Amino acid sequence: MQEEGPALRFDPPQRGARRLASQDNGQNRGDGPGGGAKLRIRPRITRLGLIKCGANAIIASMKVSRSALRPASRAVPAPPATTRGLDAELEVVTYGPQAQPDGFEALAVHWDALVDESAAQPFFMRWAWQTVWWRQLGIGEKWITAYRRRDTGDLVGILPLYLLSGTDSLHDGQTQLSIIGCIEVSDYLDVIVARGWEKPVYAAFLDWLGSAAAPAWDLVDLCNLPCRSSAYRILPDMARARNLRTEVFQEDVAPAIALPSRYATYLADQVSKKQRHEIRRKQRRIEREANVGLYIVGPEHDLEQEIAAFIRLQKASRADKDLFMDEEMQAFFHAMGRAMFQDGCLSLMFLTLDGQKAAALFSFSHQGRYLLYNSGYDPTVYAPLSPGWAILAYALQYAIASGHQVFDFMQGDEKYKMHFGGVDHPVMRVLLRR
Repeated sequence: MQEEGPALRFDPPQRGARRLASQDNGQNRGDGPGGGAKLRIRPRITRLGLIKCGANAIIASMKVSRSALRPASRAVPAPPATTRGLDAELEVVTYGPQAQPDGFEALAVHWDALVDESAAQPFFMRWAWQTVWWRQLGIGEKWITAYRRRDTGDLVGILPLYLLSGTDSLHDGQTQLSIIGCIEVSDYLDVIVARGWEKPVYAAFLDWLGSAAAPAWDLVDLCNLPCRSSAYRILPDMARARNLRTEVFQEDVAPAIALPSRYATYLADQVSKKQRHEIRRKQRRIEREANVGLYIVGPEHDLEQEIAAFIRLQKASRADKDLFMDEEMQAFFHAMGRAMFQDGCLSLMFLTLDGQKAAALFSFSHQGRYLLYNSGYDPTVYAPLSPGWAILAYALQYAIASGHQVFDFMQGDEKYKMHFGGVDHPVMRVLLRR
């Protein structure tokens, strides 16, 4: 059936910044999600089914390999602080700026397993993302705390923070502690805590803030908390009980689509009649007027060249995107792209028209969620064919075929997200002051 999409072959990978806040809907310019927007333990093999396209079919497969992680160290770089949680006694180990090994190295083996065990499973709290962000964009002092059960030694919480003060502070010179990644390139951040251990870990964290093990601070800024996080629902009341001044507010929305098992069902049930017609019209037109190709970067490609090609398309899309993708951000995308590819999470998709790269999506795949991170397209030749809209429709088709349950547009209320059926979810922020 035509509404199922074109007869294209997807070639997905076999293994594995400041975000740009402004996007338009691409109705007239053809860029759709054409620019930016405001990341093992278990090997995974996913075989994708067939999407019928008339007499043809899209056949896709994905293999994700286990990443090599450094062994954990039992060394304790700072005297542990202890606290009595609500149901269990926890030991808090502090990895300060001079800790050897540092918190990233000491906790590497268990880090991602704990992220996946948490209720929110925030992608941008994964070890690879956190370490690349800190290496490429981090400033100030790194303070990582680990929360272990005293009776068993099991790790039940991690909170990576960094300390800013003076002119580096984002809060009028106040000395602030923020989650590592807390600038606009990381859409979702959170306290990493094992499901069911939220209250004891939050209590231990608040005890740590008042102890000699913590640095001097004026404000704690927990930004970009996803709607599934308990930090903005539980932690504030616990902080108020300790006489901390607390603010909780919504800082953004993150539209997402709950995906059905078939692309035709998605079009029929989750997109308005007008936009369903528009999506189909744009796909038919681009398939009629150009030889359409689509591929996802895999081990057979030169990853560095493919990332560079994405950057060129992103910069070409609009003037503000060109400014966004400065040299620092280009270095971040290359380092982050390598790490995400190695981690098995990167989905770098290109749409080609008559053999030329016309549009690209820089996305991630994690725990059944397909996360659209950034995008770009070439406006000089291909704008009339709406490549941004086309590649997004193909990406949705691919996400459904590959068994994802959610297509996550992440932060930003751009109109095109609504046109494709996105439903807003709040992104929250918590500020704690003495």
